[in-house]
Amino acid sequence: MDRSFAQPLDVPALARVALMSPAHFSRRFRATFGETPHRYLQRRRIERACAMLRDSDDTVTEIALAVGFDSLGTFSRTFSTLIGRSPTRFRAEATPLKAPVCFVKSWTRPSSFS
Repeated sequence: MDRSFAQPLDVPALARVALMSPAHFSRRFRATFGETPHRYLQRRRIERACAMLRDSDDTVTEIALAVGFDSLGTFSRTFSTLIGRSPTRFRAEATPLKAPVCFVKSWTRPSSFS
C-alpha cells in the first residue's frame, strides 16, 4: 500500500495478496495498524499530497490525481478532514522544511487521531 498508494487499491485485491478473505484481512489490518485499510491508504495519499503541495508548483487538481484520488472534491474533503485546512490554505501557509527526508515525513505525517 505504501509503494502503490496512487494505484486503485481495494480490500479484496489487498486481501488476495495477503492470502486472506477480505473480512479477515480488514480485521487483522485494523488490529495491527489501529485503522481500516481504507483510512490508512487515505492518510498515505494525503501525506504525499502535503509534500507535493509544499515542494511543487503543480495545481491542486494535478496533485489530487497524482496521489490516487478520482475527484478534486473527495480529495479536498479528505485533506481538510485529516489536516484541518484546505489544500490551498495548506499550500499558502506551508514553508519548505530543511531537514532529512525521513524527519520531514515523520514530522508531517497526518495522524489518525486528529
